[in-house]
Amino acid sequence: MSSQPAPRAPQGERRRRDAERTKAEILDVAQAEFARHGYAGARIDEIAALMRTTKRMIYYYFGGKEQLYLAVLEKVYTEVRAAEAAIDVEHLAPVAAIRTLAELTFDHHDAHRDFIKIVSIENIHHAEHLRKSQALVDLGVPVIDLIERILAAGRERGEFGTGADAVDVHMMISSLCFFRIANQHTFGVLFDRDLAAPEHRDRLRTMVGDMVVGYLTAADPARTDPTVGR
Repeated sequence: MSSQPAPRAPQGERRRRDAERTKAEILDVAQAEFARHGYAGARIDEIAALMRTTKRMIYYYFGGKEQLYLAVLEKVYTEVRAAEAAIDVEHLAPVAAIRTLAELTFDHHDAHRDFIKIVSIENIHHAEHLRKSQALVDLGVPVIDLIERILAAGRERGEFGTGADAVDVHMMISSLCFFRIANQHTFGVLFDRDLAAPEHRDRLRTMVGDMVVGYLTAADPARTDPTVGR
């Protein structure tokens, strides 16, 4: 019995898929260029040359350099939020859930070092581009909601103190994970230790989990709640 060729997608559908693939490829190249050269130093000409396309094509899809940079920011933040959303909080005990989030953040930052560079670049610009995107501003909400759910479950079970703040916990997790990559070169010169070297990875990954679990399980409301004692 002869097999029949699979039906081809309608022309409009093929064009849509081609456009999505092209946009994704432009974003990948642009991400690397912005991470390497910063917002000011990256050039649309160079991105187009690396894509073997034209500036006109990039402008067609994104409108300009700032819009392309915003799209890259949205991409890298969306990726980390998607990873966080994959944590099955409902089926993990609070301590296991917060440790999982800490270790997942560590793994993501270790594997996506352009994310660290681009966030650092945006901080140099005082988040002036980020604040123009409502999508980016709202992207901070899911991880805080996730942490609040973990904290609430931990308090209900008597495992966490009552004074911990979800934003503070997020900052605690992010700080070590981010610092390890962002400051690896200066830290290496000053202390002769490459924080990003493989021989330190497992220890530091465990440490970030231990740090946040230790803080939460030993939390004293009078110490952690900034409104107490005022």
